[in-house]
Parts: sequence; C-alpha cells; structure tokens
Amino acid sequence: MEYTHLSEFEIRSGALSIWTPELAAGAWQRDSRPLTSVHAGYCASIDPADPRPGRGRWIGTVFEMDAPFDASTWCETLRRWHARHEGLRTTVTVEPGSPPRRLVADATAVDIVEHPVDGLTKGSSINEFLCAALELRLSPLVWPHCVTATVVHAETADFTVLVAADHSVMDAYSQAILILELRAVYGEVAAGEASRASDTFGSAADFAVLERAAAAELAVDSPAVATWRAFLAGGDGMPRFAAHAYRPVPPDLPQPSVSRRVLELAELEHLEEALDRARHRMSVAVFAALAVAGREQFGTDRMRTVMPIATRPDLRWLESMGWFVNVVPVDIALEPGADIAGALESARTALRRSRAADDASWSRVLELLEVSETPRFGVSFLDIRVLPGYELVAALRGRTLRAVSYSPDEVFLWVVRAADGLYVSTRYPAGLPAEVMDDYLTAFGSALTSITSAPYPDAAVPADPTSIGPAPAPPATSAPAAVGHRTSEPPPAVLDLRPGDPVCTPVVEGAETSPRAGSDAAVSLSSAAQVG
Repeated sequence: MEYTHLSEFEIRSGALSIWTPELAAGAWQRDSRPLTSVHAGYCASIDPADPRPGRGRWIGTVFEMDAPFDASTWCETLRRWHARHEGLRTTVTVEPGSPPRRLVADATAVDIVEHPVDGLTKGSSINEFLCAALELRLSPLVWPHCVTATVVHAETADFTVLVAADHSVMDAYSQAILILELRAVYGEVAAGEASRASDTFGSAADFAVLERAAAAELAVDSPAVATWRAFLAGGDGMPRFAAHAYRPVPPDLPQPSVSRRVLELAELEHLEEALDRARHRMSVAVFAALAVAGREQFGTDRMRTVMPIATRPDLRWLESMGWFVNVVPVDIALEPGADIAGALESARTALRRSRAADDASWSRVLELLEVSETPRFGVSFLDIRVLPGYELVAALRGRTLRAVSYSPDEVFLWVVRAADGLYVSTRYPAGLPAEVMDDYLTAFGSALTSITSAPYPDAAVPADPTSIGPAPAPPATSAPAAVGHRTSEPPPAVLDLRPGDPVCTPVVEGAETSPRAGSDAAVSLSSAAQVG
C-alpha cells in the first residue's frame, strides 16, 4: 500500500459529497480518562487561532468501493462506524492554565449529514478542493476530527471514498485497516444485517489510562531513559539527515515527495533468499543498507534515526481507531571498514537495543532528560503482506495518505515490501537538493543488492531465534500493520505482533509474549510512517 499525498492520487470524475458527523446540543460529557502523553502534548502545541489547523497534520485513506453507491446505505455505514469507535466520538476541551481534558459523546448521539458539493465533477478539481478543505476543517481542538468524502462515478456505478482525520484520532495502523472495515460494514448495511460484534474495538481512551500510568512510572534510571540518553549523547541532539547539504530557500515551502521501486520482485526474492541463509530479517537489511548508503554518501559510520511505532498492548485494541503511538531511537554504528555482512550485524544489534524503549512514552522520556527538541529524521519499514486482504486493498486502489509537510528540517523514509517489489518513499525539506536524496536512494538500492553476493555461513547452522529469515505472510486473523510497525508471527494461542528485529510499520517475528499493564497478551506494531 503506497503512502502518498492526496494530490498524487488520480480521482476519477464524478459527483462529490462531504459526509460530516453531527451531535445534538448537550451530547458532550466530561470524561475522567486522560489523554495519552503524546496527545496532550500535541494539543498543547496547537494555536487555536490557526486558520488552517490541518495544514501539514492530517492523515487519511482513499480507495474505490467495489459496490454501487446508495446514499442511505453509506450514511448508515458511517453512523455505525462512529458508534463502534469511541475515539471518533471523542474531543478535548482546553481551558486557560489547565491541560486538555477529554469529552466523549454516546454511541447513539452521532448523526451523519451529507453535504453535496455542486459544480465540481472533474477529478483534478475535486482533488484540489479536498486538499484545501482538509487543511481548513481538521483540527485536534475542534470536532469532528474525522470527515469523509465520496465521489460517485455514474459511468461505472461505483464510488471513491476518502477518509481524512486529524492525527489525534487516527494512526497509520488505523489508516491501513479502515478500508476493509468500511467495505464490510457497507455490505452488512446493504444486506440488512447487524454489524459484526467484536471484543477488539477497544476504546483509545482506555488505552490512554494504561499509557499514562506507565509513563508515570518512568524514572531517570529506567532502561528506556538510558537508551534515549545514549542515543542523544555527544551534544548533537536529535539527528538530522544530511545536515551539511542544505541550501538557503524561502521559508514555508512544501516538502518534495519521492517514491520509487528499489528492487524488482525477482531481485527482492533473491535478496530474501540470501537473508534466509544469513538468518537476518528484511527489516535488518533495510536499516543496514540505509546506514551503508549514509557512509558512502556522507562519510559517516553512524546512522541515528527514530522509528515511530504504533503500540496496541492488548488484543482488545486490535481493530480500534485511535492514536496508539510511540517513538524509539535507532543508533547504528558501523565498524570502520565493515562490509555489508558487518553492517547487518550492527543493524540487528541496534534494532534489538531499541526495544528497551518500546513501552516507554517517548515524550515523558524526553521530559525526564530535559530535552525539548523533537525528532527530525525517521525511518519505517512495512511488509505489506502482513495486512489481511492486502491483495483486495490493492485492487480497490487503496492508498494511505499524509498531508503535505512544510517542515524545513524533517526527513522521513518509508520502505515497503510490496507484492511486486521493494519500494521507498520519502519527504524531505525544500532546502535539501534533490540530487542529494536521489544519490542516497540509489546507494541504498546498491547496498541492498550487495547483500546477495556477501558470504554467509552454511544454512544448516542453527538459526538465531531472534533473527528469522523473511517471515511467511501471517494468516488472515493477524492484525494489519500500518506504515512503520513492529509485528510478529502469531503463536498458537496468543497473538503477539512484536518481532525481535523490528519491522518498522509492521513486521513479523518470534512468538514472544510481552504482557503490559495487566494484559495477558501484547500487540506491538511499530509504525514509522509518521509519528503515529
């Protein structure tokens, strides 16, 4: 599933409508459950007078529904969806001198209202309109935090769906799974059936209770704090990508976005065979190759980056809409003169070390370290085959979306193991010359290819249980991993999506259970698409 901008998705011409959830007066109720650490900090950072609160912040999903459009059926689909997910019926109230507080509306309080947009039928004009409207409408401080749009195509009797949300109520994992969820609910409504009941639609507010309790237990001598302290040691602060290469540009320019296929399928399968012999995961190969590319292009033997991870600590949140997020540091030090085999070992060591920070709120850790700076360089890897129904999602033209960023210093990379090859997407500051990123991505591809010719021990050597070769696609019961998740292969009785060697955005590995906050099973997905 490509992670891209809405402007890069070709919307077919048709009739556009915006669908907005509405509440009766007095529907909001104060709720004692806290916001997560990152949600509270995010809200506090927003200027309530900003006329475009969604600018650079919203995320979403777009796809084409493979069914005829019926307005009443779609309206009921969205109503059921909001009733199912408390996170979509949650907002905040901000009072001077106090932290943001949670407000919640009852499941029966939401109505869905259609707003047809007359005079727009051309796909390119619709795209332009939506890109501007989402910057105006979506805010963490003003509900609704999620809106949808439909474009009905009379000539094919189907319709395109756009779901857009402020990041506070949706993460990359949510983006990935909502396509098949909305498709299923639409089918249930059309058939006159009740919605599927499940214990896995848990509230993000309940997760926030656990997250804040765990954050309160952190101390300056906690292992996670030590991991971050070592990562930030040396006085350089948060890492920057190619900080030496920037040139002066006018402020507030949109970031360029690049996507390319790094390896064709045959090349990728050849690489995976080599990794299987070497007992390394694809995630390790990706980070090792990025580190080698940095050494070749920038002359540095150390690659420091962050890996945003979406963490759902119990099966009850497996299908939830919400912002389940954390960020962990990855610090890869290459030995002087190390070949690609040595780089693989260094990357695996670094990824294992980062696991100490998986369950520790990164914002609370930075607070303890008295660091106000936020991450500026992030990397994600996703094996799309862990997404249930990924082939159907591709057939529906499903894309996860990110808003255009205007940051002068942020760089993010998303590497995707797709069904037909390995892809990389990136956004980077306008001040970074395009040729610098182009050369880096070329070097990244060359480093990956070099893995296939490196010498490895005989395949009969016992495998390291924390570093398994490319994992088979999990069964349909596994959770989809969103852009940038750690994922693991589900053991027989307990679903644990945590790999020993992270697969940023989703990945799969060892049957290790990681109970937290009283749960008997843990679901940990490392989402690196963005923070969230």
